[in-house]
Amino acid sequence: MASVSDCASDPLQSRGRRHEEVGRVVRGPRDAFQRDRDRIIHSIAFRRLRHKTQVFVAPDLDHYRVRLTHSIEVAQIGRGIARALGLNEDLTEALCLAHDIGHPPFGHAGEDALKAAMTDHGGFDHNGHTLRTLACLECPYPLFDGLNLTWETLEGLAKHNGPVKYPGWALAAIDAEFPLDLSSHASLEAQIAAVADDIAYDNHDIDDGLRAGLLSLDQLMAQPFVAANFAAVEDRFPGAPRDRLLRELVRDQIGVMVNDVIAATRANVADAGVTSAAEVRAAGRTLGGFSGELARKERDLKRFMYANLYHHPEQVAAAEAANQIIARLFAAYADNPRLMGADWSARVPGEECATVRHIGDYIAGMTDRFAIDRYAEIFGRGEVPPALAHV
Repeated sequence: MASVSDCASDPLQSRGRRHEEVGRVVRGPRDAFQRDRDRIIHSIAFRRLRHKTQVFVAPDLDHYRVRLTHSIEVAQIGRGIARALGLNEDLTEALCLAHDIGHPPFGHAGEDALKAAMTDHGGFDHNGHTLRTLACLECPYPLFDGLNLTWETLEGLAKHNGPVKYPGWALAAIDAEFPLDLSSHASLEAQIAAVADDIAYDNHDIDDGLRAGLLSLDQLMAQPFVAANFAAVEDRFPGAPRDRLLRELVRDQIGVMVNDVIAATRANVADAGVTSAAEVRAAGRTLGGFSGELARKERDLKRFMYANLYHHPEQVAAAEAANQIIARLFAAYADNPRLMGADWSARVPGEECATVRHIGDYIAGMTDRFAIDRYAEIFGRGEVPPALAHV
């Protein structure tokens, strides 16, 4: 019978890096995937995630999750699944840590505004910008642009949600220089990173929604999956404080989902008969993920979260304010690129499309706080929308 560990990515068999690294000093006994993980952790783009929206736009309380803490939690879940399956933990962790690096300020509201502002010049998508950031914009090395990550890490980031039939301009440009076989599936490590992301935000967003008072226990009990898990928690800890039971609920649900992914992935690999990472890519379907039954429950939970948290009136108001800030900033920079500051304005390309994308790069790299401060600097602090004026 095929073993999942036979399908693990091997750093010794990596397809390598785009640029030859001449003159490199060996810094510790690390393999290629470990180096990728460390390069991501030490990048400026990764550090900026600490002030980028996860669910709550520019939160004014310390206990809500942001992109950085979410990425760390995804990595914890992903690495645990990878270990249980015998996959490469370091590659899985690198993919989990990097998967949200391309998000602009204010999450999906900021992305929508950038997409609209750049629509005539290829648009914007956060996954493509993740690749662009890591392969082009983050430049700590003397002889080449980007972090020069391995093919397997870039491929996993590009295709963690499956083959890419119509890549946007940012991903297409990287693929043209360092082909990532976009028409095939990615490694099992990438597939596990994708489902670890789902597990993390499905459950941790419940935690934050309850903390914010935008979700109630009564609402959650209308969800059969949540209600069944909460009943089991109450049975184990009768009389325990409600807030502690709710936190136990979140942990339990993560455990249920993780165990399901491990069992389902093993079954899928055995059914497909794949025995190598190459055969995983050629399998023609996703092998790492939820069972059919839990996938249906997870989709129901997502629908509930969109209806009751992500589209809550308070969240909608904040998203509209964020969209206004990004749209007006983009228009201001397009009218007067010098407003971006000496470094970015000095590198404005002469051609219109390249200039629009340059402005997009600048704004996408902003944190929530930085974007609000730049907005206040240009338009006045009194013009900051009330939903974001607390920042």
